[in-house]
Amino acid sequence: MFSATSHPPAMETLTNNKLAFITFIASLGGFLFGFDMAVVSGVLPLVQQQFGLTAAQEGWFVSSALAGCIAGVLFASEFTDRLGRKKLLLLAAFFFLLTALGCILLPSFSLLIAARILGGMAVGVASSVVPLYLSEIAPDNKRGRLVTYYQLAVTIGIFVAYLSNALLLQYGMDFLPGTDLWRKMFGVGMLPALLFLLGLSGIPESPRWLKQRQIQTTASAGSYRQLWAPALRRALLIGILLPLFSQFSGINAIIYYGPTILHNSGITLSNSLLSQLFFGAANVLFTLIAIWKVDSLGRRPLYLWGTAGAAISLILTGICFYTGATNGWYLLFCVLAFLAFFAFSIGPLKFVIAAEIFPDHIRAKALSFSIMVMWVADTVVGQLTPMLLHSLGTAQTFWFFALFCVLAFITVYRLIPETKGQSFEQIQGHWNNITH
Repeated sequence: MFSATSHPPAMETLTNNKLAFITFIASLGGFLFGFDMAVVSGVLPLVQQQFGLTAAQEGWFVSSALAGCIAGVLFASEFTDRLGRKKLLLLAAFFFLLTALGCILLPSFSLLIAARILGGMAVGVASSVVPLYLSEIAPDNKRGRLVTYYQLAVTIGIFVAYLSNALLLQYGMDFLPGTDLWRKMFGVGMLPALLFLLGLSGIPESPRWLKQRQIQTTASAGSYRQLWAPALRRALLIGILLPLFSQFSGINAIIYYGPTILHNSGITLSNSLLSQLFFGAANVLFTLIAIWKVDSLGRRPLYLWGTAGAAISLILTGICFYTGATNGWYLLFCVLAFLAFFAFSIGPLKFVIAAEIFPDHIRAKALSFSIMVMWVADTVVGQLTPMLLHSLGTAQTFWFFALFCVLAFITVYRLIPETKGQSFEQIQGHWNNITH
C-alpha cells in the first residue's frame, strides 16, 4: 500500500537512551491525566462530608474538571502550532503542579472548584499535545509503540490514584497530621507534576514543528477549514469515529459495575477502592500487549481483533446478566476479556492512528478536534449510562455497547489502512491517491 522511505534525519540523531528519556518525560503528562481524573473517586465522599455538598454541588465538583478539559483542548488547538509542542507541555505541567498545590491549600469549596477547572485544563492540554509530540518525535518504525506508551501512562496514573487513595485511607492519619485526608490524596500528584515540569527542560522541541514553522514563514498556518479538503475527509471521519466508538464501547459501564461484578463473582474485597485496583491493574497489564505488537503486527489487526473480541465479550456479559449467571467466574471472565481486548486496541490505538493520519500543517488542530470528540462523547456516555441501566436493564445496556464495538470493527475494516512503519508523507500520499 505504501512504499518505503527513510525517516527525516532530524529524528535519526536521537539515541535509544535519549528517545527513552523523552518518551518517559512526555508520558508523565499521560500519567498525570490518568491520576487527576481517577483520584476524585476517593476524594469525593470526603469532600462531600466536609463541605456538606448538595447533589448539584457534588455533580459540579466532578464535572468541573471536564469543563476544564474542554477549555484545555480548545486552548491547545489554537496555540500548539503557534507556540510549539514543548511550551504547551510546560504549561500543562505548571497547571498540574498549581492544581495539586491549590487542592492542598485553598480553603473554600469555590476555590477548590477553580483548582479542579485548572486541573481539567492541564488534562485537556496533555491529552491533545502528548500523543502529538510523541508521534512527531518517534522514528517511523517505533511511532505506534511510543504513542501507546502514553496510553500505558494513563492507565498507570489511574492505578496509582486508586492505590494511593487506598493506602492513605489505611495509613494516612499518620502522614502530615492536621491535613485533611482528601487534600493528601490530591497532594500525591505534586511529585509527578514537579518531575514532569523539571524533566521537560531536558527534551527537544518537535522536529516536525520546527520544520513546519520554517515553511509557514511563507505560507499560512493550518486551519480547521482545510480538514474538509477532499484528501483529508476520510482521515477526518476516522479522527471523529474512533474516539466516539472508544467512549461508546462500554468501558465506563464496566468500571461502573466493577465492584458489583467482583462481589457477585465470589471475590471478597474489603472495599470498592480495592476492586478498582483489581481492574486498574488489569488495564495496565493488557495495554502492554499493544506496546508489544503495535509496530510489528500493525494497527489494523490489533484493532480488528480488539473490537471483535470486545463485542463478543460484551454480548456474553449481557447474557450473564440476562440469565442471572452472575454468581460465578463466568461473569468475571467475560469482564476481564473485555478489558483485555479494549486495552490493546480500542483504548490506545485511537491516539496512535489520530496522531499519524494528518499532514504536518494541520496535525495539531486535527488531533485536538479528535480529542474534543472524545471528551464530548465521554460526557454523553456518563449521562446516558445510568439512564440505559434504568430503562433498558443491565443486559440490554451491555448489548447496546456491543453494537458500537461492531460498528467500530466495520469502520476499521472499511476505512483504515495499515500505517505501521510508514512516514507521515507516505500516509498523506495514500489519502491523496484515493481521491484521484
